[in-house]
Amino acid sequence: MQQGLYLAKKLLLTLTLRQGLEYVTVLISAMTYTVNQLAKLAGISVRTLHYYDQIGLFKPASLRKNGYREYGEKELLVLQQILFFRELDFPVEEIKRIMSSPSFDMRLALRDHRAMIELKKKRLNRLIKTIDKTLHKLENNISMNEQDLKETYDTFGEDTVKKYAEEVKQRWGNTEAYKQSMERYAKTSKEDLEKYKKDADIFMKAVAEVADQGPLSVAMQEKIAQHFDALRTWYEPNFEMYRGLAKMYVDDPRFEAYYEKYKPGLAKIFSEAMLYYADQNEPKK
Repeated sequence: MQQGLYLAKKLLLTLTLRQGLEYVTVLISAMTYTVNQLAKLAGISVRTLHYYDQIGLFKPASLRKNGYREYGEKELLVLQQILFFRELDFPVEEIKRIMSSPSFDMRLALRDHRAMIELKKKRLNRLIKTIDKTLHKLENNISMNEQDLKETYDTFGEDTVKKYAEEVKQRWGNTEAYKQSMERYAKTSKEDLEKYKKDADIFMKAVAEVADQGPLSVAMQEKIAQHFDALRTWYEPNFEMYRGLAKMYVDDPRFEAYYEKYKPGLAKIFSEAMLYYADQNEPKK
């Protein structure tokens, strides 16, 4: 074994857009990695690593006298996070903003990372079971009934993974707001949370009463202004974030169901009202 190797750790480094997930056993060395070694380890190109360096997203630990880049354990962890966010389709400039923020929490990011892997692992396990079941029926000349076929195609769905990915994107796309909300939530008493839920219920019933006037009506816009202001209970909102929430309220079935229980079609009306409010109130550049 190469001299200088002093510690063995398992890191999940490969989270590329096309390759999917790959567990890599890494021997962390007292010596650093060259750009070629790191590229091979992480499953990305040397050109990509050079590009990340040029834009200030991912810097080497040091440069050798000959100009070659060197990377250590710290850089491996940073690259792991970058590849995680790339898997979620974040643009590199957005990743740079997130990871350079004082509120960036690598432990929280790693927990999200792990949860994504667990979801994909469960999906792959279901695929294996489905294949085994299909092989058994083919090898024993057993016809597949309608339920078998339904289970087969249901297994190939990625809805759960995609939903979680969207939640993570929403969270990390507004890193400071998420940190604020978690801090304030932790400090909120059980009694205050119950009061917040009751107030929210009263508010949504009032929204449902004016929904038929339309999302652009004065009455609905007054309610939306109250909603925007109420977000300050948890974090300081901005209009870009508010548009993201509006989209999530209709794209995520769980949020949609919450609004629909007050009035059929309310999720769409509320979302459109939020978008209009943001357009009308955002300061013009």
